[in-house]
Order: sequence, then structure tokens, then C-alpha cells
Amino acid sequence: MRIRVSSSSPFTTASRMAVPILLFALVFAARSSGAQNLGYEGPTGVFVTPLAATAASPAHGAGHPVIACHVLAGGPVIGTFTTVSFTEGFGKYFEAGYTREDHAAGDTAGLSSLWTDGLNTFHAKAVVVPENAGKTKWVPGIAIGGIARTNDSNVGDGTNGQTKTNGDIYLVATKIVTQAKKVPVVLNAGVRGTNASLWGLGGNAPGLEARAFGALGFVITGPGKSTIILASEAAQQPQKIKFTSSSGSTSSALDIPTSLVYAIRVVPSPKHKLNLDAGILQAAGVVATNPGSPVSYVNLKARARFAFGISYGF
Repeated sequence: MRIRVSSSSPFTTASRMAVPILLFALVFAARSSGAQNLGYEGPTGVFVTPLAATAASPAHGAGHPVIACHVLAGGPVIGTFTTVSFTEGFGKYFEAGYTREDHAAGDTAGLSSLWTDGLNTFHAKAVVVPENAGKTKWVPGIAIGGIARTNDSNVGDGTNGQTKTNGDIYLVATKIVTQAKKVPVVLNAGVRGTNASLWGLGGNAPGLEARAFGALGFVITGPGKSTIILASEAAQQPQKIKFTSSSGSTSSALDIPTSLVYAIRVVPSPKHKLNLDAGILQAAGVVATNPGSPVSYVNLKARARFAFGISYGF
């Protein structure tokens, strides 16, 4: 396998700009009201999994845009990822948006450049069954959505002709259980068809696969009428990363396990359109790189990696 080696610094310009962007949003949010919540790739969601909900909008027409910034410190092998998202709701039950994702390679020669240099993500979602439809208390919200990624990593020297696009199509159901009034529970589950490894961070998977995901959250009232959500997410991943050689032959590498995220979301005030997210991603530690005998292994050093984000609605 031919892997490009990069001498990039640990943080790209986009990563360095993340802090002033977050500080600006914190100051500006004090003038607004209402809460928004965008996930890592842009759709309304938890940290990395979508919810069956959309950005706020009137029944007829477009809502105000929501912006978000997320930073994932993936470690010395995977590197640091920074996303800036723009999402807008339409007609109360639709949303669409764009996310730019940039990558600063780690300092592990021969491995860090395996992960994408930066990609463009386009997403859309439609709620097909609103939560508690028909004046019920038990019907979950159900939504369908899609994600398209372009300019994703091309593992090799760029001459192999491997496609640099991939995507997901997903079905998700979400229910907020309010019977426990002091601590409502958020239940979220879905399935996606994807040909991307680790949401595109690792480039293309060998083929389209059905992968399950889910989340569980507890909603707690915090000081000053703030809201705190404690959540855990799980997302199955395609186990392999696709590699096409310059001769056109294809192979796969690595053995990516199910990703886990432990996250906290803070909504400082019901008067502010602001969400603050922090989480720990368990992506991959020691993985097998050769399915033959003997099996070879590599440590991706991404079993407990910190991520944070902020979402703000205008």
C-alpha cells in the first residue's frame, strides 16, 4: 500500500480559527432565544448520530440558519478534524445544509496521511412521522435523510483513479419519554446504508453496507434554568478502508470496530439559541491490518479522544 506522508502541523488554520469562532458565538448568542443542536456532520442530532428532528422553521417557508463548529482531537495517528456547518430548516419538517471538514495530519509517518485531507459534506433530512402524531404519547418521530461527501481521501498518490465520493442514506426514529418528569429520557435508533469508513474520516469503504446506530440521553435541569443532556451513542462502522492501487487492483485495510461516544450537551438558557457539546469518542485502538496469517496489527491510538462543539441558531 502506498500512503502519502504529510508534514502538516498538528492544527490547520481552520482548527486555530475554531476558538475565536466559538467565543464569538458565545457573545453573540446572549442576544437571541431558543435552542438548536447540530451534530458533527451538520444534521440536527446528538454528537455523531442524527435525530428524527429538523432545524426550526415555520410551517410555510424557511427558518433562520443554524451554524456549528466541531473539533475532534483524533490523536497522533488520525490527527485533528475541524468542521464548520450551516443548516437551515424548511416547512417545519425539512432541513438541508453544508459542512466543510478540514484535517490536520498527526505526526505518525506512513499512517497519519491515510485519513482524509478535508472534504465537503452535503446533507438533507425529512420528517415523515412527527413525534406523538395523532395526539398520541407513544409514537416516535421518524425521519429519512441522506449525506453526500465529496473530495474525500484518495488513499495513494492520486493516480489510482479511486473515487473520492461516498455517502449515507438513513432512517431514524426518536422518542422523548416524558413520563419521568424530573429526568426525561431521549431514545434514538436508526440504520444507515453507507460506503464511508468512520463517517468519511477514513475515506471509502469497500462497498455499501447497512450499519445500525443508536443513542440514549437523560435530560436534567441545571442551574439558572439551563438544560444538561447526558448521552451515549453507538454507531456500527464498515470494518475496512478501500484502497485502489495505481494498477487498478483493490484491497482493504484495517478492522474498524463499532464507534462509541459519551457526550454532554449544555443549553445555558431557554432564552438563547445555543448548545455547547463535549464528548469522548472511542473509535479504534489496536486494529488488524492483514487478514492473512500471521495477522499484523497497528495502534490507531483513538480509543478515547476528546471532541467539542457549539451550535447557534440565528
